[in-house]
Amino acid sequence: MIEIKTAAYRRASFALALGSFLVFCNLYMFQPMLPLMAEKFNASAIEINWLLASCTFTLALTLVPWAIGSEIFGRRNVMMLSLFLLPFAGLAMLLTDSLLMLTLVRGVMGISIAGFAAVAVAYMAEEFTPKALMLAVGSYISANSLGGITGRLYGGFITEYWGWEIAVIGMAVASLLGAVLVNRLLPEQLYFTQKKGQFRSHNRQVICHLKQKKLWLAMLIGGLNFAIFVNLYTVMGFRLVAAPYSLSISLTSMIFLCYLSGTITAKISGRWSQVYSPIKGMLLGTTVSALGMWVAAYDSLYTMLIGLLLISSGSFFTHSLAYAWVSQKAETAKATATALYLVHYYVGGSLGGFYLIACWQYGTWNGVLAGGMVIYGLIYLLCWLLQRSTVSQRKEDEILALKETNPVV
Repeated sequence: MIEIKTAAYRRASFALALGSFLVFCNLYMFQPMLPLMAEKFNASAIEINWLLASCTFTLALTLVPWAIGSEIFGRRNVMMLSLFLLPFAGLAMLLTDSLLMLTLVRGVMGISIAGFAAVAVAYMAEEFTPKALMLAVGSYISANSLGGITGRLYGGFITEYWGWEIAVIGMAVASLLGAVLVNRLLPEQLYFTQKKGQFRSHNRQVICHLKQKKLWLAMLIGGLNFAIFVNLYTVMGFRLVAAPYSLSISLTSMIFLCYLSGTITAKISGRWSQVYSPIKGMLLGTTVSALGMWVAAYDSLYTMLIGLLLISSGSFFTHSLAYAWVSQKAETAKATATALYLVHYYVGGSLGGFYLIACWQYGTWNGVLAGGMVIYGLIYLLCWLLQRSTVSQRKEDEILALKETNPVV
């Protein structure tokens, strides 16, 4: 298996990180454009949010089908098909002439992205040693963060100065070149076992994963964490382009540089989990993120930026730990388990957008604070339930082991 500090590890981890970077560039390129596109199509903030939500919705809905397909056709094949579909889905946006059509094509982009997102961690779980896996997942999620930052900055700057059509063309070209490079670097799978004609079995695995509290609770934590995190940035974008700040789209997109703090904490999460409890790490990340939301409430650009740095740091830390938890604790069908985590993650992001934007429209930032604390409270509750479930399972395993070694007990 692929071990750390080897040439195979460097090639594989770089290829996976590059693929992750590309898909997240494409996913979030439109987020900083939302205020400008709302003007262009004469749409409300909630209506224009569909440009982001349609992509994350279809991404969520097609993760499990892609994961099931990877059990048959192989993880690597699915990932490469996904990457090579990106430039074609991107260029198809240029053929649209209405908000509805653009939203539908963005939905197709979400389907394309889902293939890579669904199985990348499963590929790592099968090909990497346990120690290398934790570090590789941290690097992979760091690349998510960098891709999100780059895509948003690129979308904001290019759209303001050259238009959204040029932004789409440039991203399509970059995606095609990146896909070719990933195809050259990513090693063939050595530990994948093909499973044909087991569609019902895969469906049973989905149900099995959802019945396991230690998996489903972590999935819910990931979904709520993303619901608050990504949409706090969306709301902040609307806040900064409005009076009294009235910043340009390009300047507003600079807030996404605050994602860099999340890139760092995602990397740190792998080392945290080797020494401390992942659940305690999720609680810590949630607390830091909630603190950031309150700091950002002050009407100062400096405190807003500090708040966003804290939000990113905490949210990425929580996400990395929850994602790796699901990958490790799933005993079978790891691709399906990680895909289910991402289903919760992106459904949370999609629904959270409409929820927080409504809080913003009807209550400004005070409404966001109230709505946000409801979500953070639910995450705390889920972490407590996950801790209880883990302790209970550990006790049951100890009793079972004792009975096996001493039948008299």
